Amino acid sequence: MSEPGGLGGRGILLLRPEALAAAVARRIRDRGGEPLIFPVMEIQPPPDLARLAGIIDRLDQASLAIFISPTAVERGMAHVRMYRDWPEGVRVAAVGPATASALERRGFRDVIVSPEGADSEALVALPELASVRESTVVIFRGEGGRPLLGDTLAERGARVDYAECYRRVRPEGVPGELVMRIAQGYAHAVCVWSAEAWENGCALLGAAPREGDETSALERFRALPVFVPHERIAAQIARSGSTAIVLPGGDAPMIEGMERFFAKV
Repeated sequence: MSEPGGLGGRGILLLRPEALAAAVARRIRDRGGEPLIFPVMEIQPPPDLARLAGIIDRLDQASLAIFISPTAVERGMAHVRMYRDWPEGVRVAAVGPATASALERRGFRDVIVSPEGADSEALVALPELASVRESTVVIFRGEGGRPLLGDTLAERGARVDYAECYRRVRPEGVPGELVMRIAQGYAHAVCVWSAEAWENGCALLGAAPREGDETSALERFRALPVFVPHERIAAQIARSGSTAIVLPGGDAPMIEGMERFFAKV
């Protein structure tokens, strides 16, 4: 059993669907902390199954498939396997090491991934994505999402198809027990992996009932230190009046960064 680490006695809010939060929750427990999973998004089927099936059917015409997130790997590959085997000759790329690891667990080798960052900017800076003129690139992602990756590849002459294999939906509400624990000060930090998750968290807590004259869960939530993996997310959180601390590099560096933070306070 791991010895308690620098998160001993700290409640850490994880703004992720429960299935996606499980691995980082285990790491937090190993370091002595208490993960508080705040499912600010639900992952639901894609909006247009027929269009997705058509893109998968002609996947062998592509030279590269890019997966935006571990969820895109999970949901995208589930849909691919409904219709066909993965075509030989189609390389795969990943936004970030967690996405690359999800692909490797499914048997992919030589995944293209940036060692410098876990965002679209880092991926498109790689030499493997510099010469894509007249090639077809399929991007597996959720409904909507940032256009930077696809727009950049299209500007370089690629034909870009978006395989939207899931959609993110804000839940109807937040569990009352979690609201109570936040309001009563049991949470000491927040981990956020997207600006959308932060906005959903604020909206859900803002709509939650308030008990008497105690500080609201939303006020407590917005006063906590917020840890994020990208400067872009920090900038978006700053627009809401909160301050985020950027800890790039994946879940393990984020936890190590939280330990360093709490060692000083």
